[in-house]
Parts: sequence; C-alpha cells; structure tokens
Amino acid sequence: MNLRPDQLAAQLDKALAPLWVLHGNEPLLVLEAADAIRAAARRQGYEERETLVVGQGFKWDALTLAAGNMSLFGGAKLIDLRIPGGKPGRDGGEALQRFVGELPAQTLTLITLPELDWQARKAGWFKALADAGILIELNAPERERLPDWIGRRLAAQKQRADAETLAFIAEHVEGNLLAAHQEILKLGLLHPEGTLSLEQVQDAVLNVARYDIDKLREAVLEGDPARCARLLEGLRGEGAAPPLVLWALANETRSLATLRTGQDAGQPLPALFKAERIFDPRRQQAIGRALGRLSQGGLRAALMHAARIDRMIKGLVSGDVWDEFLQLALRLARRP
Repeated sequence: MNLRPDQLAAQLDKALAPLWVLHGNEPLLVLEAADAIRAAARRQGYEERETLVVGQGFKWDALTLAAGNMSLFGGAKLIDLRIPGGKPGRDGGEALQRFVGELPAQTLTLITLPELDWQARKAGWFKALADAGILIELNAPERERLPDWIGRRLAAQKQRADAETLAFIAEHVEGNLLAAHQEILKLGLLHPEGTLSLEQVQDAVLNVARYDIDKLREAVLEGDPARCARLLEGLRGEGAAPPLVLWALANETRSLATLRTGQDAGQPLPALFKAERIFDPRRQQAIGRALGRLSQGGLRAALMHAARIDRMIKGLVSGDVWDEFLQLALRLARRP
C-alpha cells in the first residue's frame, strides 16, 4: 500500500502493519519517518530491535536468522533493515521476496532505501515489498513549496514568519533540507515563540560561523586558493554543516556555468546579470573576472564534482567530504 508522507502520523496511531518500506531522495525525511515508526513500535510493545545494514560482504542469511530468532524477552520484535546502496543484488532480491512471502509473527520489519531509479522500481523484490507492506516515498519538496515546508517546521516549534522571510530562508538552504532543519532549530534556540522578523532571520541564517560561507564564495570568485583553504578549514573547525557548504559552492558554480554559456552564445554580460538577478556592482565585477579564467568545460567538470560530493554526503560513495570541498574550491579558484 502506498502512503503519502503527510498520512504517516495518523497511520502510526493505529495498530502497526508488519512491514514498512521507506525510500526517497531526501535522507533527512527518510530518517525522520524511520524514527517515528521506531517510536510508535516501542509504544506498541516492540521491545527488542535488531539492526541489519546491507553492505559489502553482507550475508542475507542474517535476515532469515533475524526473522527466526524469537525476542530475548519473549515479546514483539523490530527488524531494522537498511540498504544504503538501494540495490540488494540477485541474492538479496530473492531473499527479500522469500521474506515478505511469509512475514514472521510478532515482528515488525522496517526497510529503508535511498532514491531508487526506474530499474529498481520495476524489480521483482521491490514490487514484492510494495505489495506486502506500507510503502512511503520521501522526496525533498520542490523549490516553490520549500517556503511552506519551512513554515510548517517553524509552526511545530510555535514560531512563524511572513512570506518574505520564509522565501529568504528557502533561498539560502535550497536543495539542502538538512541545512534548513538546522537553521530552523537554531531559530528556535535563539528566539522565543511568536513571529520572527526578517532581520532576526537574516542575522541567524547568514552568520553560519565565524568563517562566513559568503566569504568562501568571494574567495572562489576572486581566485584566491590560499584564502579558500583557510576558510574551509575554519568552517570545518566551527562545525558548519557540509550540505550548506556544498550549497554555497554548487550554487556559485551553477551561476557561473549559466553565465559562461550565455557569454559563449554571444549574449552581453549586463543582460545575463539582469536575467540571473545579480545587481550588486562589486559582485558583478568579481564574477566578470572569474568568467575570464573559467571555461565552460571546466565549469561542467566542477558541477559533476559537486554532484559527487552530494552523493558522498548522503553516504552513497566513500571519501573525505572536506578534502573534496577543498579540491572543488581550488578547481574554481585556480588561475590559468
């Protein structure tokens, strides 16, 4: 059975189904939904939990054993199966189909997956999961719906803001719900319940750390590799959220790529600035200098690099996120 994310809370007030499957492109929403299901399971007497994480070398016999082993306390049990890669393979697919064909008694199974491509959605194992349990797809809200999403989150902590303020927050966290979540929690700590002003939000959201992310963007545009390295080290030391750092670098890269494409097509830079809503003269000058040293091919490579970092942050590929931030910043700041 397919369930919309906004229907989850009401469903958790009822007797829990034996199988839940969560997937989507936004890890924060998948994690929150999984936490809500686990909390509901505890309330309904599922006292024991066994967590299985599918990775390299994972033996699918472990799922069969988990289903067959009774709870140590003789009560109901939760099997928490996580498949970070999204593809269980042939053995895993067969094991999942056998498992859901005869779900164990007194057991609730929670399966979490990342965003699935069309091939995975058509696979027999996924169809078997969808037919046997409750399936919830959790994706990030579209850009135009992000302010409403932020408004609901603020309302949950008894705060509110006008449309302009919500749009400001959305602009600074677009594509990074984890960053949005952190900023909303920060506003709850900094300000009392009630209405938030635009000035209060600007102070809280822009002052991410002593080493400001906006300064990192400036250093990239000015082609100052040494300053980029210092600022990234400072942001790392201050505990800045990696999704927010990636947003800053990726957003700057996308803007530069759009302008570079327009320039190569013969369009005048002032018209391109107007189309991109870049009106600050100092920023226009910095971007103009950056475009003089960055090629369209180089910017495409930088966008691909940013996409790889995004997968790294989500746990889909391995690597040092902060080292990749440095390499991306140096790629953009490098002079010919």
